[in-house]
Amino acid sequence: MKFYNLLIKYRLQLGIAMGIIGGLTNYFSGFWPAFPLYFVGLILILGHFFFGPLRLIQEFLEAGDMEGAERVLNTIKFPGLLYKPIRSAYYTLKGNVAMMKQDYDGAEKMMKKGLDLGMPMKEAEGASMLQMGMLAMQKNDMKQAESYIRQAIRKGLPDKENEAAAYLQMCSLMMNKREFRAAKDFFRKAKALKPTTKQIVDQIKQLEKYITRIPG
Repeated sequence: MKFYNLLIKYRLQLGIAMGIIGGLTNYFSGFWPAFPLYFVGLILILGHFFFGPLRLIQEFLEAGDMEGAERVLNTIKFPGLLYKPIRSAYYTLKGNVAMMKQDYDGAEKMMKKGLDLGMPMKEAEGASMLQMGMLAMQKNDMKQAESYIRQAIRKGLPDKENEAAAYLQMCSLMMNKREFRAAKDFFRKAKALKPTTKQIVDQIKQLEKYITRIPG
């Protein structure tokens, strides 16, 4: 795994180096002895531009190191050359980083680009829709937030934590609209999933204090 990550990190440099060595071999020994070097070098260079280093981001995300993830993203100078599903993931990750930095306009712009390109899985599209809904809530655009979160629920979400978060956001939106019966229904759905994320568990505990007192 470490070797593969190093290969991804330095494949552009390796590809250029193999091209140079191939050129020298071609000069001294002819084309055919140099051909394998040319071929492998070309594959490495194309891989750098078409697939990018997104695999390297995984370890930073698992460690919660968004700065490290951003450094990897910043090494991609020509995102337009990335293979379409990878380009979609690139813009989604850029949106996540911008959201963590509270750059909500930048986050919305990047996530919309990712969604416009299409997601490889419906659950990934649902997760992006959920994030777009949360962004809209941060901007107090409740109508747009409700539209995005309803779409996220319809498309499906990758796990029960995201699903519970979506139901809780809908609960808050319904309470804001004074549609208390719908709010209670969304709250019950969130609680039934038994999420374990601390932030979501705390939100359920806080809402539970008030949800039983409201009419409907």
